[in-house]
Amino acid sequence: MVRRKWVLVALLGLAVGMSASQVFAQAENRQKVMKSNSADAKAIKAAVEAKDYATVETKAKELMGNADQVALFPKGSKTGKTKAKPELWEKPDDFAKAAKNLGKAAGELAAAAKSGDDAAVGVKFKALGDTCTSCHKAFRADKYSE
Repeated sequence: MVRRKWVLVALLGLAVGMSASQVFAQAENRQKVMKSNSADAKAIKAAVEAKDYATVETKAKELMGNADQVALFPKGSKTGKTKAKPELWEKPDDFAKAAKNLGKAAGELAAAAKSGDDAAVGVKFKALGDTCTSCHKAFRADKYSE
């Protein structure tokens, strides 16, 4: 009987340890995704200014793919150093909507870049920036928190 209890305690400890490592890995992965988004946004800005629409299209498509990463923020996963506000976890439906808006805006910019229409690229680039700003205001702090 005592042996069974120790086996159960060991299994429970292993499960808790695995869960903690999964949450840490999620936090690390989502930071990589957000840093990738930042790099893509900077590259898009430079490419729009240079009228390098092939790069705009490529980077906008990368943003589209990252917009689907809402699953990287499951409830209870706030660990470590982060700029994410608590509202991100408190209002998951609003955050999912913001991510969907990012994907839509990035897709529209990619389509405009593919067309080569300067005016359309300008309009869609501004819309993408507005989408990013909106999400940052709602869900991203200026400074890291623990």
